[in-house]
Amino acid sequence: MKHAETVTFGGSGLDRAAHERKDVQSLWLDPTVRLIVLWRGKPMVTIDHSKLVTVEVDHDIVAGASAEHVYLGRDNGTPVFAIDISAWEPEAFDDTTLDTFLDPSEQAHPTMKDTAVFAELRAIMTHLSPRDAELAATARAIFGWHASHRFCSTCGHLSDFAMGGWQRNCPACARSHFPRTDPVVIMLITRGDSVLVGRSPGWPEGMYSLLAGFVEPGETLEAAVRREVMEESGITVGAVSYLASQPWPFPASLMFGCMGEALDDDITVDVEELEDAMWISRADMHIVFAGQHPVMKPARKGAIAHFLLDNWLSNTLD
Repeated sequence: MKHAETVTFGGSGLDRAAHERKDVQSLWLDPTVRLIVLWRGKPMVTIDHSKLVTVEVDHDIVAGASAEHVYLGRDNGTPVFAIDISAWEPEAFDDTTLDTFLDPSEQAHPTMKDTAVFAELRAIMTHLSPRDAELAATARAIFGWHASHRFCSTCGHLSDFAMGGWQRNCPACARSHFPRTDPVVIMLITRGDSVLVGRSPGWPEGMYSLLAGFVEPGETLEAAVRREVMEESGITVGAVSYLASQPWPFPASLMFGCMGEALDDDITVDVEELEDAMWISRADMHIVFAGQHPVMKPARKGAIAHFLLDNWLSNTLD
C-alpha cells in the first residue's frame, strides 16, 4: 500500500539510536538534550494541542519526575528523553475520565501555567506532527510497560530499569525482560461494494468500526483475520492481503491492517464479542464520513480503521 506509512504514529523516521542506550547518563548531560513530559499516560502539549512541549533537564517540572527516564532517540540529532510525573496530584480533578475513549479533561502543571496542558493522546493525535506523534506514542507505551511489568515473570523478584528504559533486568535470577507489543489484526472485509463493520458493547452511541482481534500464538495474520471474522460475525473470508500497520499504545498493540474478501454475507453476531454488525455500502459510508448518517458516526480520525476506510473510499488501497 503506497500510503501505508502516512498512518498516525507511523512514518516519521525517528532515529531510535538503540546503540546509545547502554550509556544514557552521558546523553542526559548533553547540553542540547530535550525532555518530553507525561502524566498518567498524557503527553504535555501546547494549549492548541499542535505540538509536544519539551523542557530542559533543569526545568522545575523535572523535580517531580520519577527516577526512570526513557531514552527515545535522536530528533534531528538532538537526544530526547521522556519523563513521567504521574506522582503529581492536580487540584480538584475527576479521575473517572482518565484513559477513556476521548478523555476531555486537561491538566495544567503549575510550572507550565497558561503555556501547556496534559491531554489524552487519542484526542489530540491528529493535531501532532508525525514526529511528535511517534515520540508521544513510544513514551506512553514504554512507561505503560514498566508500570505493568515491574516484577520478574520467572522468579517474581522486583526487576531493575535498564538500557534507557528498553529493558528490565532481574537481580535475583539474571533474567532480562523486554517491552511487550501485542499483534492485532484489523480487517477491511468487503463483499462487492460493501464493507463489514461492527460495534462492541459499551462503545459510545453510533460508534462502529472494522472488526479486529488479537493474533494467537502459532497463527499467521491471514489465519487470524479469517478466525476473528468467523468468530465475531459468522462470515467466511477467502483471500487476505496486508495493507498497513499502526503502533497503538493503548496500552501496547501493533495493529496489522488487512483486507479480506468475504465469501458470503449472512451475518451471525457473536453477542459476547459484538453488540451489532452490518454491511455498509460505499455510498452509505460516504454519508457516514460526511457526518450525515442517521445511525453511524465516522471512525475516529487517527485510528487505522479510519485510515483504511478512507483509502477504500478513495480507491487508494493499492
